[in-house]
Amino acid sequence: MARLGVGLIGLGRLGRVYARDLAGRIPETRLVAVADPVGSLAEEVAAEFEVPRSFTDPMALIDDPSVEAIVIVTPTHIHREQVIACAASKKPTFCEKPPALSLDEVTAMKTAIEKSGMFFQMGFMRRFDAGYAAAKKQIDAGRIGMPLVFKATSRDPFRPSLEYADPKSSGGMLIDMGIHDFDLARWFMGEVATVSAIGGTLAYPELATIGDIDNAIATLVFANGRLGVIDLTRNGFYGYDISTELLGTAGTVRIGYIRETPILMMTKNSIAHDTVPYFMERFERAYTLQLQNFAQNVLSDREPPVRVSDGIEALRVALAATEACRSGQSKAVASIT
Repeated sequence: MARLGVGLIGLGRLGRVYARDLAGRIPETRLVAVADPVGSLAEEVAAEFEVPRSFTDPMALIDDPSVEAIVIVTPTHIHREQVIACAASKKPTFCEKPPALSLDEVTAMKTAIEKSGMFFQMGFMRRFDAGYAAAKKQIDAGRIGMPLVFKATSRDPFRPSLEYADPKSSGGMLIDMGIHDFDLARWFMGEVATVSAIGGTLAYPELATIGDIDNAIATLVFANGRLGVIDLTRNGFYGYDISTELLGTAGTVRIGYIRETPILMMTKNSIAHDTVPYFMERFERAYTLQLQNFAQNVLSDREPPVRVSDGIEALRVALAATEACRSGQSKAVASIT
């Protein structure tokens, strides 16, 4: 079997998971290089997964002749420069969501990608989750008729670090966290026309010091007139709770689960079970599958299922929601240019 020599840029909490998958869980890949500005971390990960080369400079990894394809898992605010550098090398590239913090940045990325003719795939792992993928097939087959209402809930069990949450690098809660649900809304229902949003710093007042929020509710009106609502929270202290429901003219589909282990404890006046700990447990398989899909697409010369244009449009909705939340007025998505 052909194996793709992959270089991984970014070795934070998700980057380390990707290193594990690329090095040992995906038969189509070989992890040949890693890069992180923290040199000791790059060396540690390289040693752990028997990776031949480690770098502190991502540009050195991009230029390395042993690197045939690149996976980017760095903070959002530096995606632009790294993707443009990858485009100059014409090496196939996978980039985690969100694509960038502004439409100017992601438009520059798109221009560079198209000019180079490179293969580029966006990372929206929920599309590769077994439940979401099955629901998409059922909806496309007409099993629930025409979907009329999209409802999504994303609840983190605790807040991230202030450094991570800082909107200067993450874009803020509605962009960094909400973009998954905005992408799913488009995937299931079509383009979004207008967004309204409310939000507040209710559980973690320290988030206000960096200009972020911890709870938000966004309502969507799609271009075809159908409706959507998304609620986001960083204080779902009981567990990691991700769910989506689509109401159609002939049925409803619900996606998601909260019980991690298939066991119930039943005692007097009490029935209890555990909960999903966090995103790495809930979407562990989906993360692996999307990277495997990327490698298979590159090796087989197939088109990417998630393009930079998907990243642009999900970001456009997230930016509209962020502006709507700040202004208290609904925002036309098309006005975000």
